[in-house]
Amino acid sequence: MITWMQRHKKYLIVTIWVSTIAFVGAGFVGWGQYSYGDKAGAVAKVGEIELTMAELQKSYSRLYSQYNQMLQGNFDEEKAKSFGLQAQAMQQIVQQAYILNLASDYDLSVSDEEVIAALKTQEYFFSNGVFDKEVYKTVLSQNKLTMQEYENDLKKQLLIQKTLKLLPVEVSANESEILSTILNIADKIEYKVLNPNEINVAASDENLKSFWETQKNNFMTEVSYDVKFIKHEDVKASYSEDEITSYYNDNKTHFKDAEGKIATLENAKAEVINELNAKATKEAALRTYIAYKKGALDENKTIQNATISNSNNPFDTQTLTELGKLTANSPFMKPVFVNGAYYIFELVKTNPSLTKTYEEAKNEITPLYITQTKKAKLHELATNSVTTFKGNTTEFLTLQDSAKIADLSTQEASEFLGKLFDKQTKRSYITLESGKVILYDILEQKLLQNSHNNQGDSVMRLKSAMFEEGLMKNLQNKYQTEIFIKGL
Repeated sequence: MITWMQRHKKYLIVTIWVSTIAFVGAGFVGWGQYSYGDKAGAVAKVGEIELTMAELQKSYSRLYSQYNQMLQGNFDEEKAKSFGLQAQAMQQIVQQAYILNLASDYDLSVSDEEVIAALKTQEYFFSNGVFDKEVYKTVLSQNKLTMQEYENDLKKQLLIQKTLKLLPVEVSANESEILSTILNIADKIEYKVLNPNEINVAASDENLKSFWETQKNNFMTEVSYDVKFIKHEDVKASYSEDEITSYYNDNKTHFKDAEGKIATLENAKAEVINELNAKATKEAALRTYIAYKKGALDENKTIQNATISNSNNPFDTQTLTELGKLTANSPFMKPVFVNGAYYIFELVKTNPSLTKTYEEAKNEITPLYITQTKKAKLHELATNSVTTFKGNTTEFLTLQDSAKIADLSTQEASEFLGKLFDKQTKRSYITLESGKVILYDILEQKLLQNSHNNQGDSVMRLKSAMFEEGLMKNLQNKYQTEIFIKGL
């Protein structure tokens, strides 16, 4: 499932962003801090529409929830990084902005009455089978959303849906019939599976060194940074009742009880003091940074040393990125909050990436050499034996008969059949993504008379995906897009 999703994630994005904003009750997932350069308050601009960090965070949270549901709760931040979820979240809100720009060009809008009508269909706001305004308020409060925020988001989604409905995708009877015919084509084949695990490769130093000479520019040491840093201690201060009351009154929406309502000062007092301490700690860290930069650091402050790289990073990826921006003329980094504490960094030296020696690269080269050599030998074997091989003979197979092929997983068999029915050659071989090679000989072909229901739905989904992808490319050329967050 994960492999398939990674391979098709660009199509998942197009599917997900046209859904309603069903993030209520999903919880909130976010990530580190970003610098917006000269565009504070905006993370991107598409046409005439500015996109905010709040929109990006909601998009990330929504996608995270969608993937977590598809993977039955087995989705985490590590998988989110491997999927490039941050970039997907940005892509999602950018695509939404394309449609909203198009809606603006056509003077389309959504009325308050349409928003209210849509709200009354959303069952998570129901009580006794009907929309309940108090339930609506409570659910939004529990998810740290205001009614205005939610209704603005809903209005955008309704406007997107209204715009897309003006660009209908229709399915003809001929298209459904063509798809049904394709699914009824059946081949009877003889086939043989060649597995790379059956190929032996001698990874001698002589062979590896020869291979390394052709690949050595692909094996580089990491860029690393020699730094000095100060870990700032948390401030634990005493505050007067007036200070506590004043902070609470200015920030009372930060403090909620179990029901999502604003907590009383008495119940929130401990949290108020924690926030005051956090604020004081941040201010003290900034003063330490200024003193360190001026060479006037308190002698009681402890300065530590470290070498930080991608594989040896006790902090986070954003800290590593910011270290890469420091120079000999500007070696100090403002306090960053990492792992529950503020850190102040000074760059001592940047160690550039260099070509690894053979010995340094050997452990990386060996599996690559073995894989590539096996692949070459397997294809040589396939070429030499394709005209004479003897293998298993199947019954008549259609595109949907992956379960009827032995020696292959369901995914491999589906891939094989998809490529087989696209081939024009009676006798040849097919390479799978797993590395296996399938020799085949088509013995007979015929057209079955099976009925396939709902082919119109399948054609519609296929045409809609193709149309939406083409639409996005067209709108990308129409509306200028600026991204203010580096790396997305």
